[in-house]
Amino acid sequence: GAVLPLGTLAVGPPRQPVGPYRILEAQVGDDFWKYYDFYAGKDSAGSGGYIEYVSEDVARRDGIVEVVTEVVPEERMIEVYEDGDGRWEEEDWMAEDLAFLDWQKRKDAEEKEDAEEEDGDKKATTTKQKASDEKKTRFLYNSTIATDDRPAPKLEPFNPDNYRANEPTRSDPTETFVRISSSPTPQGPRNSVRLEGRRRFNRGLFIIDLRHMPAGCGTWPAFWLTDEANWPVNGEIDIVEGVNYQDTAKTALHTTRECRMDDVAEGSKTGSWDTAVGIPNRKTGIPDMTFRFAQNCFVYDPHQWINQGCVATDLKSEGRSLGMPLNAQGGGVYALEWDPVNGHIRTWVFTPHGRVPGNLREALRTATDADLDARVAPDTNLWGLPYGHFPIGEDTNCPSGHFRNMRLVINLAFCGSVSGNRYFMDCPEKFKKFKTCNEYVKSDPEELKEAYWKIRGVYVYEREWERQWT
Repeated sequence: GAVLPLGTLAVGPPRQPVGPYRILEAQVGDDFWKYYDFYAGKDSAGSGGYIEYVSEDVARRDGIVEVVTEVVPEERMIEVYEDGDGRWEEEDWMAEDLAFLDWQKRKDAEEKEDAEEEDGDKKATTTKQKASDEKKTRFLYNSTIATDDRPAPKLEPFNPDNYRANEPTRSDPTETFVRISSSPTPQGPRNSVRLEGRRRFNRGLFIIDLRHMPAGCGTWPAFWLTDEANWPVNGEIDIVEGVNYQDTAKTALHTTRECRMDDVAEGSKTGSWDTAVGIPNRKTGIPDMTFRFAQNCFVYDPHQWINQGCVATDLKSEGRSLGMPLNAQGGGVYALEWDPVNGHIRTWVFTPHGRVPGNLREALRTATDADLDARVAPDTNLWGLPYGHFPIGEDTNCPSGHFRNMRLVINLAFCGSVSGNRYFMDCPEKFKKFKTCNEYVKSDPEELKEAYWKIRGVYVYEREWERQWT
């Protein structure tokens, strides 16, 4: 072998967080609360929600936070296929995603052709019918898993309590949930909850298993990462955020200058971008009707709405991945991968629970297993393409330093600068009787009974450190 001269320092590959994911926090059941502090006080001036966040003691007294255990009924069971190393399913997801991207490309081409057609009334009708028919085909395809040469599926609860790998499921399986809601007050603003994580993060895989999220007129729930004291310098990532009747998942990044998402590789995601049209000129006030995608994460970009940020939108399960449609399907699983070493932030949503990839399902099931060897490491390469892909770091248009020292926040606001400002558009029937969002919420309408979180668990993973060249 080679002989190094005396005094030569032999340097190997650097230690980096590039290994398999390992569970850092499994926030489930009664242990859920130990990962958070309850913020008590009014909403921030920028959000202006019509709420009063209350302490843990008040929240428990009013019954707006609780832990409940339920027997899993048969209709909430899912079909589970045996798939040893997950390769069959990986091939299924890739085939499905490629088929979806092809479907989307043809759909976009048809819509463009239709828009260019001068006498397009008849053609528009035909194109819409074709798009509608193809959407049905896509939905059926998305709901079907190829089963050639595979054993028949077993009917199982998605994430039962006391799960043990390779052991039969109990005859009366249970699942334990954290429930977070709000309560009316004589003064008007609702008592609500804002949980602020106790740990700070600079990377990680963040997963929330929801069975129900707050939805309906006036609601503004969110599950997000932020460093409020240094906002927007240290960034913000909105993982789940609903406004009024919105029904499609989005992921938004908010930063200071010089973070743009105009360099995303084609075919790296199944989603699209939010749009920014009609932005008033800051000098003249005249709306700019130029069509733009919201791809600048800078919160004060003059060509986007204030604090819009760069916003990825789900297309594959459009219209059913958030809010009331999500709840009607029994919820879903959201995942955000913040991986600066590998140069990206990526997001997925899976709904209903029978659509969750097997690797992800088994990772959640075994996250609290006392046998560490039985815990399954989540592998995002087995989940298909994300709907949101944000390149960060070297050789991108967004330095990774825009995101750091953030903590998780789970909150439920009402009205305010987003839900309240959209009230007259999103809730026209309510607007006829109540001229402001605050008036509507103060009336304590029946619909607000749907404004609650029902969380099976929040799971945080980080990659193990290994010596490896990038």
